[in-house]
Amino acid sequence: MTVPDAPHPSQPSGRDPSAEGDSSAVRAGVVRVMTWNIHGGVGPDGRRDLRRIVDLVRKHDPDLVALQEVGSRREVAEAAEAFKFLSEALGNHVTETRLITAPDGHYGHALICRWPLRSTVCHDLSYRRREPRAAIEAIAETPYGLLHVVAAHLGLSFAERRHQAQLLAEVVQSGPEPAVLMGDLNDWVWRGSVQKMLNHLFPGHTHFKTFPAFWPVFALDRIYCRPGKMLTRQWTDPQARTASDHLPVIAELQMRGALFEDDSGG
Repeated sequence: MTVPDAPHPSQPSGRDPSAEGDSSAVRAGVVRVMTWNIHGGVGPDGRRDLRRIVDLVRKHDPDLVALQEVGSRREVAEAAEAFKFLSEALGNHVTETRLITAPDGHYGHALICRWPLRSTVCHDLSYRRREPRAAIEAIAETPYGLLHVVAAHLGLSFAERRHQAQLLAEVVQSGPEPAVLMGDLNDWVWRGSVQKMLNHLFPGHTHFKTFPAFWPVFALDRIYCRPGKMLTRQWTDPQARTASDHLPVIAELQMRGALFEDDSGG
């Protein structure tokens, strides 16, 4: 497998296990998760190519991937089939939310898992008259136990994100542990409302700069988990800049063993 480009100077470093001959056998007891805003599959060249998205996701071989900005309302023949294309290419267990449905295509986000997803719920996070937003909640039936999962794409205004962060906190706290929350949180202000609330709720979290992909400045895309000690490895991939305007975030979560004992932050 090709070794990925070195991280951009402005990008926090994170070792990419895919460059080390990583395999699922090595990951016994570990669940690998990934979140990525794929920008409709449109790269910096202006070309919409979902195959580039699939290739990069497969490279990291996540057990669970959350994709935001799925679909395209552009005049492209395969636009309306983006959800189907990605779900068939990346996994058999899928839950999705199509926030915009129109004759020229769909738009929303999806959660794709290697294992069955149960108790799936789509929570409406929409705020007043702004763009529709939602969070997908599910229980992933991993071989190492149940994992409570929430995938979200938050709004662009401060008041909107404060409202949505509160709703997310309620969703997470109402479910079991272990839990993971991931997505494009659009919170670019240091110690902003989303960070402040979720950092307290989730003792384990990533903070890679992911946007804009060619010169990352803002940590918009994040993975949070509880208990915090389950977060063992985390990284991003600068090669994704050829496929989207965001970089992905990938993390490994330890699902079993003494790691969960005496986690005061959980």
